[in-house]
Amino acid sequence: MSQTPTHALPSYLNAEDLGPWGNYLQQVDRVTPYLGSLSRWVETLKRPKRSLIVDVPIELDNGTIAHFEGYRVQHNVSRGPGKGGVRFHQDVTLSEVMALAAWMSVKNAAVNLPYGGAKGGIRVDPRKLSASELERMTRRYTSEIGVIIGPSKDIPAPDVNTNAQTMAWMMDTYSMNEGATATGVVTGKPIALGGSLGRVEATGRGVFVVACEAARDRNIDVAGARVVVQGFGNVGGTAARLFHEAGAKVIAAQDHTGTVHNAAGLDVHKLLSHVSQTGGVGGFSGGQALDKNEFWTLETEFLIPAALESQITVDNAAKVRAKIVVEGANGPTTPEADDILAENGVYVVPDVLANAGGVTVSYFEWVQDFSSFFWSEEEINQRLERLMREAYAAVAQVSREHKVTLRTAAFIVACTRILQARQVRGLYP
Repeated sequence: MSQTPTHALPSYLNAEDLGPWGNYLQQVDRVTPYLGSLSRWVETLKRPKRSLIVDVPIELDNGTIAHFEGYRVQHNVSRGPGKGGVRFHQDVTLSEVMALAAWMSVKNAAVNLPYGGAKGGIRVDPRKLSASELERMTRRYTSEIGVIIGPSKDIPAPDVNTNAQTMAWMMDTYSMNEGATATGVVTGKPIALGGSLGRVEATGRGVFVVACEAARDRNIDVAGARVVVQGFGNVGGTAARLFHEAGAKVIAAQDHTGTVHNAAGLDVHKLLSHVSQTGGVGGFSGGQALDKNEFWTLETEFLIPAALESQITVDNAAKVRAKIVVEGANGPTTPEADDILAENGVYVVPDVLANAGGVTVSYFEWVQDFSSFFWSEEEINQRLERLMREAYAAVAQVSREHKVTLRTAAFIVACTRILQARQVRGLYP
């Protein structure tokens, strides 16, 4: 006699502390009532298809052997090969990688890319390793996960503390093991190895494009609008520059080095130059220093959290005085804070939609590698902007139909697409 499982918690997670995976499960529970007949397949979303944990041993420069714990999780591949970054961080956990892989499934489906969701990571503080040690670790990790990655299986990309050089090592290692150059095994590569033009700025550009779409829906003119940005790297810095060039006033910026504020508007180009020279916004002479907690209380049209997870929480959500929040980072708003923002009429464009520009241009890179035909940066930006606008329009339409937040609407759109694919494919065997 068959038994229906009472929960979907794998035995290897601590039920008392599910970490990021617990946040993801809450989001799935919220969307389930809107899935109709597809809800019979909803357990699919709560169980990663494959989770690989590997040992990564390397010889350090001093001759000793060090072991690192590595992961690669493929959450769902019903709609296509897995796609998702690899992060090197001392606090990486299996729960975190599982959640990030699941959010990649949602993100790819929300913008209708032909990918499933995946994610990888190594539990390491990369600042404590030399460049040669990092290379050995990256190559060994790639060899260990090589059995489940590939251009038509699962395509890694850069994430926290990884970059184009990391991807070059991963591509070379995979290619050496295969005995043939496989440029399409990773994205975010150097241009010399089949990387795509426009990839570095893609996430920030996508943030700006959907922010403009949201502004139109809320009858806000971008020209003259106030913008505050947390995080001034590739994502926040690019978005700030595009806002500035569109006539908006970036009145505050914050990162790990400090907070700078100028009610008349910061000179974004000078601030970007300052960040590139000093490593952060702290000490910028074109504005006044501001207490880090006051940053969230600034009255503004746009708030762009583009730094870390869990920045808008129950502690500060009620103080947010922005009209529109556009999530450049992954998971910057906790589920509890989300409810507070919604109650206060703050319009939130969620991460799974707002920061999908990066994976969209990664998709373009993958397509270009397969065809060995490369597009101009202008073509890439035009295609990116069109795809982001179409994705926003589809999510906004569902939001209006069901009278739900954009986040719930994005999950409705994405989970419907994933489960439709699961249903029509059926179960094998």
